[in-house]
Amino acid sequence: MAEDNRVPHPPAPPPSVLQRIEACLAQIGRDGFAPCYLDLIEGAGARQVMVFAYRADAAACLLSRNFAEGRLGARLAAQYLDGGFRDDPLRARVLGLAPGAVEAVALAQIAPAMPAAYRATFFQRPGLGDKMAVMAAGAQLRLIVNLYRPAAGQPWPDDLPRLLGRLALLHFEARAGGGDPEALQALSGRERAVCLGILRGLKSEAIAQDLGVAATSVVTYRKRAYAKLGITSRAGLFAICRG
Repeated sequence: MAEDNRVPHPPAPPPSVLQRIEACLAQIGRDGFAPCYLDLIEGAGARQVMVFAYRADAAACLLSRNFAEGRLGARLAAQYLDGGFRDDPLRARVLGLAPGAVEAVALAQIAPAMPAAYRATFFQRPGLGDKMAVMAAGAQLRLIVNLYRPAAGQPWPDDLPRLLGRLALLHFEARAGGGDPEALQALSGRERAVCLGILRGLKSEAIAQDLGVAATSVVTYRKRAYAKLGITSRAGLFAICRG
């Protein structure tokens, strides 16, 4: 048997921050934005991200992901939407921002204004000791991008949190206006259609018939959608689509 003398190619280096940003920009308003955006955030050292949109007395979760424990991110997003958002000291500030404004706020700047129960629920019990919140205001949306780490350490990368706020605003404003729940704007067309079917109370077979696909494909789209949204169940879907 002839000996294989081929020299193995070294593994490709991970993409740089600039390459990750360029990938996000190329997917603004498109179905591929969420994976690129999450990759950029994880590369920046965040353990968890939650993106919320706000109206006068309502909030909607547009994207949620705990990179180590998916169910934790889903649970915290549901608790936040179940009234927790009313105790967020940044809610009034983001609603009052002028269109085009983007502001980054560290946890130390807002912690004194947080009720004790709020801090226990969203920081102490889940073990998230550091946060950078980025408020972004557009013509249609008011967003907060929340970045979490287990504990304070190295400073967040210069200007990257503000850029993450602008990227989220560009993308979700490009997706807004379709009449669907804001939380579903992070999904592909098929993933969104499956979630809308679930919200209407349809079974997988009925959704499959409406879409003209196999029931197994509906299951696949549902799993992909839940992974992007940081949820694990039908109840989680209903929770993040409130408001």
